[in-house]
Amino acid sequence: MTTSRLLMIEDDARLAQMVKEYLGQSGFDVTHAADGEQGLAQLPLVQPELVILDLMMPGIDGLEVCRRIRAMSGEQARVPVLMLTAKGDPMDRIIGLELGADDYLPKPFEPRELLARVRAVLRRRAEGGSAGATRSTPVMRFGTLEIDRDARTVAVNDALCELTSYQFDLLVALAERAGRVLTRDQIMEAVRGRELEAFDRSIDVHIGRIRGAIEVDSKNPKRILTVRGVGYVFAKQQD
Repeated sequence: MTTSRLLMIEDDARLAQMVKEYLGQSGFDVTHAADGEQGLAQLPLVQPELVILDLMMPGIDGLEVCRRIRAMSGEQARVPVLMLTAKGDPMDRIIGLELGADDYLPKPFEPRELLARVRAVLRRRAEGGSAGATRSTPVMRFGTLEIDRDARTVAVNDALCELTSYQFDLLVALAERAGRVLTRDQIMEAVRGRELEAFDRSIDVHIGRIRGAIEVDSKNPKRILTVRGVGYVFAKQQD
């Protein structure tokens, strides 16, 4: 069994040790960093497949750490981030998603749920990377927009767009169903993520981030259209 490397940036040493032991029993190699500075320093050394990032930390908080990760170059900038947030604080969760976090988990949490979230994020990444092999055309083109399933890259006018792993999977799910109006539940099901929670705005936040990357004017989108009261539709005909 291949061991997946994880980096946990968390100032609660007791919680980090518990998570390290629990995930270790399921085949994960967890490196712990006690604060944001240590976490950023460990990132290029560990080269994790996923970062578990606490929001509230002394010094550099989780939002700033996430911002700095997404500002890096190459694969480091695209590493999936699962953010741990204070229970009952949706605004921090939304801000985290806007900064590029792939998923979130409110504290306190059950270790089994953390394990399920970690596996879901890694599975989406793996399945997204191999999905193109089952299709005759791994590259989808819509006008000047190009989506390469195999390379997991998105480009507009040959310029690469920065998307998280989860946002890439969302875009592919929409593009593969171009012209169909999809509800938020259908979108979540398409990317095999967790069930949509009541009043959960995470899909809307991710769509906003995708629009910011691929649209000429994200406030007047032409590629991903909102169908009020229903959901979203990816336009078949694009410039």
